Amino acid sequence: MSRKALVVIDIQNDITKHYRDIIDNINSAVDWAMKQAMAVIYIKHNNLSAGTRTFKPGTKGAELAPELKIVSDHIFVKTKANALTSEEFSEFIRANDIREFYITGADATACVKSTCFNMTKAGYAVHVISDCVTSYDLKKLPEMLAYYVAKGCEVRTLNEYQNAETNE
Repeated sequence: MSRKALVVIDIQNDITKHYRDIIDNINSAVDWAMKQAMAVIYIKHNNLSAGTRTFKPGTKGAELAPELKIVSDHIFVKTKANALTSEEFSEFIRANDIREFYITGADATACVKSTCFNMTKAGYAVHVISDCVTSYDLKKLPEMLAYYVAKGCEVRTLNEYQNAETNE
């Protein structure tokens, strides 16, 4: 396994808005990551807050979306926006010396944003695959992609990353 990982954030049944627009791209990114010998990691959100109905542990809504290509058992649960708050995920990346991440998933204004911000702050190399992230509010995507760049992330399309790999 390389020191790189593709991370799929919160593509679960309760993310019904807009994830179907990117699911084929995410599945293509999973194939690409496998060819590059990257770890493929899935992050699931569990909502423990009282009074909310989505992402409840043990419900169908908290399960990974059925259309999502699952190629590893590296599935970690978080209860806060930042994926690094999952002790199991943080331990996995430490144990495997993973230093570079390709980020996909939802929501660009919440969990993806928090994870990218905290990963760059921790010194990791973070690449956001722009056509593999979505948001409840699609009008905010350009603003979020600019935010990622401002925080030190590289932002490219999947095709650009695929072409960069073949040109190296």
